[in-house]
Amino acid sequence: MEREHNLVPEDSLWKRYLYRIIYRSDTRLGKLFDIILLSLILASTAIIMMESVPKLDKKFHYTFLALEWVISIFFTVEYSMRIAVVKNKRNYIFSFFGIIDFLSLVPFFLSFFFPITKYFLIFRMLRMLRIFRIFNLLDFMNDGYLIVRALKNSSRKIYIFLLFLIIFSVIVGSLMFMVEGGRQGFETIPQSIYWAVVTVTTVGYGDVSPITPMGKFFAVILMLAGYSIIAVPTGIVTAEMRNKRQNLEKICERCGNEDIDDDARYCKQCGKKLA
Repeated sequence: MEREHNLVPEDSLWKRYLYRIIYRSDTRLGKLFDIILLSLILASTAIIMMESVPKLDKKFHYTFLALEWVISIFFTVEYSMRIAVVKNKRNYIFSFFGIIDFLSLVPFFLSFFFPITKYFLIFRMLRMLRIFRIFNLLDFMNDGYLIVRALKNSSRKIYIFLLFLIIFSVIVGSLMFMVEGGRQGFETIPQSIYWAVVTVTTVGYGDVSPITPMGKFFAVILMLAGYSIIAVPTGIVTAEMRNKRQNLEKICERCGNEDIDDDARYCKQCGKKLA
């Protein structure tokens, strides 16, 4: 969530007033501001999507352009105000939400020189994460942090698994290149590796398929292996999430320490006996 970025000095009352409206949702104006912000994010996303449809863009091009200008100017002013009303500006600029706010503006200005970059404005959807703060859904955000921590802690196991998957796909793709004898879709080893990755992940585009009996046999083995391969990373992350949730339930009542080992009987910070 957004942290308090060091309130402005006591004599800057107008900055304090704006700070409370922009950064908090505990006032009527603050909540209204956030709702308007979220509505403009959704409107901007809808405009970008409709601009990608040739018929709609041809008919409403100037309307879309005008609306995007208005919305982008609002976001630019809002970003400037966020920087202006905090004492430690660096903390906000390099914070998670500060970086997202900046990235949601850059494509608009880049589009003056590279028109295609305007579609990167879709990154504004990331600003919707503020909805958890606005509507007091902190429990949902905490669950999100739990998932992120589980992914981070299980990253080494997943990297090892991905390395195995890459090696496996390269070997199978090379074998298929030899078995199919360079037939259509298997003219090169890289193309054969592409087929192996598509097959082992059970995506199955169907644009390439083996013809020879031996090639079909390898395909069957690969497809059956694909189901077990998908289950591996899921099991790793699920186990880590279960461990994290169990650890979060172990909290020292005296000092609030959450870093407690599974077999711990006493808190490592204050020494209180754990329940």
